[in-house]
Amino acid sequence: MKLEKIHHIAIICSNHEKSKEFYVNLLGCKIIKETFRAARNSYKLDLKVGSGDTIELFSFPNPPQRATSPEACGLRHLAFAVDDLDAAVDYLQSRSVEVEPIRVDGITNKRFTFFRDPDNLPLELYER
Repeated sequence: MKLEKIHHIAIICSNHEKSKEFYVNLLGCKIIKETFRAARNSYKLDLKVGSGDTIELFSFPNPPQRATSPEACGLRHLAFAVDDLDAAVDYLQSRSVEVEPIRVDGITNKRFTFFRDPDNLPLELYER
């Protein structure tokens, strides 16, 4: 077996409209398809990131809270590549998004930083 690429990343959110606003209007993801699933009383929002990566944004009534420790087993964070980290940080901060101080990866010497989505999921910006 050979893995070709990541097909999608699935995120469960607690508030569909708030997360849709964040990922579409703030981060610039494009809506591929939005589906209301009546049997589950939930939405599935397929989002295009950049040139073709996909985030599946799910909402469920009363999802369990995310573990607070970033070192817990499971997804640690989601990282997005950007060409200009300073401009991306300025953009987020101008929209009242808290952004951690920029750091440098000791292995690649590339700059990166973290911020959080409406459900406290850590998101990373990594400069190309």
